[in-house]
Amino acid sequence: MVVDLHNHTPLCNHASGSIETFVLKAIEEGIDIFGFSDHAPMNFDTHYRMGFHEMEDYESEVLLVKEKYHNDIEILLAYEVDFLDGYIDERVLMREVDYLIGSVHFLGRWGFDNPEFIGEYRHKNIDEIWERYFDAIEAMAKSKLFDIVGHIDLIKVFKFLPKKDVRLIASNAIKAIKKANMAIEINTAGIRKPIGEQYPSEQLIELIAEADIPITFGSDAHEPTHIGLEKDAMRAFAQHYGYKKCATFKNRERILVNF
Repeated sequence: MVVDLHNHTPLCNHASGSIETFVLKAIEEGIDIFGFSDHAPMNFDTHYRMGFHEMEDYESEVLLVKEKYHNDIEILLAYEVDFLDGYIDERVLMREVDYLIGSVHFLGRWGFDNPEFIGEYRHKNIDEIWERYFDAIEAMAKSKLFDIVGHIDLIKVFKFLPKKDVRLIASNAIKAIKKANMAIEINTAGIRKPIGEQYPSEQLIELIAEADIPITFGSDAHEPTHIGLEKDAMRAFAQHYGYKKCATFKNRERILVNF
């Protein structure tokens, strides 16, 4: 079973290609279960996400292709939600979806993975940034609002790496994720970024596997060509650490399938 649960649409304002084009590419790639999880609206950084008034259209379009291509592929409906204090909105959390991905893209008001703001790294202690990031991941897990942790070590995106062992920095977050019964995605977007590797790193997947936390897979596609990037290598990566099953979801209920 080939699973890909993290994919976007043009509604986020930084992706290209129609929803139907994404589906056709997923079918071409031999993907069995394909999830749309576009950036959920919130009243912050609004240029990089859909508006609240667009949620109905997004959901309707996804459900339309779900029905149209049901003989060829299983389509799931979801949102990627930014975990940012003061901006998490019940209008998103209460939607009837298959799953919610919780992600950290901001430390305070700083969008640390946005190339527009990369200069901020020069003024900060890298170890402290990493610790703040994983404190946020821990808090997100403790909120118990989400089903999947998105790109768990996104903070490495521009290759500003800590001197401190990342396993020590992330340890409490991993424990909180385990306690919250969340899954963690193996996300290939990092391969397209300066870091040049998947999220999570080898060091972190060791911790995740030791904690027996379920994994799933996501292309984090923002255009159809991103879909299925290194999917066979990512399955082998997971298998190397003992995984034989991955998570998919239906109506917020997790299902483990062989991959």
